[in-house]
Parts: sequence; structure tokens; C-alpha cells
Amino acid sequence: MTKTNEIPLLDGLTLARAVKACGLAETGGQAKHVIREGMVLVNGSVETRPGTQLAAGDTISMEGHTAWRVTG
Repeated sequence: MTKTNEIPLLDGLTLARAVKACGLAETGGQAKHVIREGMVLVNGSVETRPGTQLAAGDTISMEGHTAWRVTG
């Protein structure tokens, strides 16, 4: 079974904010870059829009990193 961490659903949680908060990127600019480059998956599909709003139950993943599930 693959380990999944959890990130709480905060008001206005965007993909870029979540990627930074999860430690998948060190800065907001880096988060936007890795998202636009197609390196981040949301619910198993590539998402290239940093401003995508996340919802409870969404899963964020990036190759080589533990997946994160949005809880709320």
C-alpha cells in the first residue's frame, strides 16, 4: 500500500499553494513552474493550471514524492 500524507482543506486552497505547503516545491514560483511543466498530478491526471481550486478528497502527487490527500 502506498503511503499518503494529508493536507487540510484551507479557504481558497489552490494547487500552487498546496504544492508549496506539501514541500513539493520550496517557493511559490517553483510550485507554479513544476505545475506548468506538467510534473504534478491531481487525482492521477496531469494538471498544468497553478490556480486550480482543490477540494476535499483530491490527491496531489509528483514523481519521486509521497502523495498528499486533501482533507476537510
